[in-house]
Formats: sequence, structure tokens, C-alpha cells
Amino acid sequence: VQLVESGGGLVQPGGSLRLACAASGFTFSSYVMSWYRQAPGNERELVARITTTGGSTNYADSVKGRFTISRDNAKNTVFLEMNSLKPEDTAVYYCNSKRGRYDYWGQGTQVTVSS
Repeated sequence: VQLVESGGGLVQPGGSLRLACAASGFTFSSYVMSWYRQAPGNERELVARITTTGGSTNYADSVKGRFTISRDNAKNTVFLEMNSLKPEDTAVYYCNSKRGRYDYWGQGTQVTVSS
């Protein structure tokens, strides 16, 4: 099983980034996919979640209206479109897949929002 995140980097406040998480080794379309983030000194927190078909999503209050999660089951990939980025969005972003007791994590990608 592998989850490989990409797309992180340094961006100015107000800017945008698009994260991607490529999955392999399991039946991607059967798993709920999520993005979490962890800033230094903070606990890991849920950012966004999407159901298996993409028909339902939910977001942390802090990112609602700015971030959009989506998935492409044909390409085994989940995305996080991040707009109007703020310095407080700075964190390591992790991809997560979950189905019952099966719970997988990626290695994370750093997002830094700074001028």
C-alpha cells in the first residue's frame, strides 16, 4: 500500500496550491479519502474528507470556502485545491485512506504560506 503526496511548497498569502495523493496497492474506490494537516506543536487535524464516490464532502471550519477536495477513481488520486491561503495554513499535509479497520497514511507534503 502506498499513498504519495505531491504539490506542496512555498506560497505567498492569498496564493493557491493543488495537492495530489496518488494511491496504489488497494482498491482506491472503496476507501473514504481525507486530507489532514499538522503544524509544529499542534495535533494532526482533519482538513477535508470525501466519500468513495465523491458524492459527499466535509471540511474543517477553518478551510470552508477556500479548499476543495476531489477524487478521480479512474486514476486512484485524491486532490486538495487550496485557495486564498493564509499563514495559519502552514503545516505538513497528509493523505489518509480508510475503510473499516484499514487505515493508511502518506508521508506528508510541506505547505508553507509566507511572504
